[in-house]
Amino acid sequence: MFPGADEYGVDLTIDDADVERLLAVTPDDADAPASLSFSRNVFVPLTTACRYTCTYCTYYDVPGEATLMSLDEVRETVRTGADAGCTEALFTFGDAPDERYTAIHRQLDEWGYDDILDYLAAACEVALDEGLLPHSNPGDLTREEFADLAPLNASMGVMLETTADVAAHSGNRRKTPGQRLNTIRAAGEVGVPFTTGILVGIGETWRDRAESLLAIRALHERYGHVQEVIVQNVVPNERSDYERPSLDAMRRVVAMARVALPEEVSVQVPPNLSAAADLVPCGVDDLGGVSPVTDDYVNPDYEWPALRELTDIADEAGVPLRERLPVYERFLPGGALGPAGETDEGDGAPATATAPDREWLRDPITDRLGADDVHGRRFRNVARGDGPLSIPD
Repeated sequence: MFPGADEYGVDLTIDDADVERLLAVTPDDADAPASLSFSRNVFVPLTTACRYTCTYCTYYDVPGEATLMSLDEVRETVRTGADAGCTEALFTFGDAPDERYTAIHRQLDEWGYDDILDYLAAACEVALDEGLLPHSNPGDLTREEFADLAPLNASMGVMLETTADVAAHSGNRRKTPGQRLNTIRAAGEVGVPFTTGILVGIGETWRDRAESLLAIRALHERYGHVQEVIVQNVVPNERSDYERPSLDAMRRVVAMARVALPEEVSVQVPPNLSAAADLVPCGVDDLGGVSPVTDDYVNPDYEWPALRELTDIADEAGVPLRERLPVYERFLPGGALGPAGETDEGDGAPATATAPDREWLRDPITDRLGADDVHGRRFRNVARGDGPLSIPD
């Protein structure tokens, strides 16, 4: 049904009646959230190289100009984030950059790494050692690649963007919906708590938006692994002049997402790119990762809001704001939060986590969550809803 799906053997059938029902949704049909959440992160742009050349993206640099962080730079960055009270190391880079950039491939080889994913694993180990939980967005992956990286990540993600064939993805090097759907499926097969989302305003139709949301729902119903879906509007930048979608359009898309998705899947909007306060009543319950120490390297012209601005958004909606981990509560095994599921204070109160129906987190992550050090205690406090709502000046 979707471009490229046959090539990857992705069998997804979206019922036309479901599409029509979703197209009829209005903001009044979505329930406002009971609370708003966010994750305190440090953004780690491992490399600015990418095999794709999407016309709306300012993140990638052309061959000859792309950078690759050393592990010393990674350590310095994540240590700064941990010192600032962050819980998440957000590793981001373009798809398979060493396939296109000979300088990046050569550098990785000199450092003793087979490819960028081998290097990502080493960077994740650095983050864990410094007291952060890795969340990696390395682009399209196979099931085998997920299996290699899953033990070192609390969660992972890739934006579906759209199930449509749009001009924004044109060129000799183009991503296809089939590739992205295959990646989301592979994450589910391996059992990776996963973040995905749609990009609004890159040439897709309303029907495309509905089908994209329903495709995500179908994969989540199959594997139970999607923890949040981002509804992100495109923004003008130095490489493109895509018109920012109107507020009315975004309110409608957010409402469609909330109605389409199961209750346990959060609907997220980036507060530095959208009028979040106006979208919360349409079903937004998460504001994503916000960093007190690093820029949004994917959208460098749009600064992260300070925590007080997040608080203002929650106050305007009349709901509490809470900090969360990069992996959602339902994926946490009880043992990860302390001995016998007790709080650090030893009062015998049950931890907030519930037993999952499969192994979502592996030993490197559960060991980090349960560690008897300042970082482990910070994770457990955040998981219980006791995270400090403050960001250093």
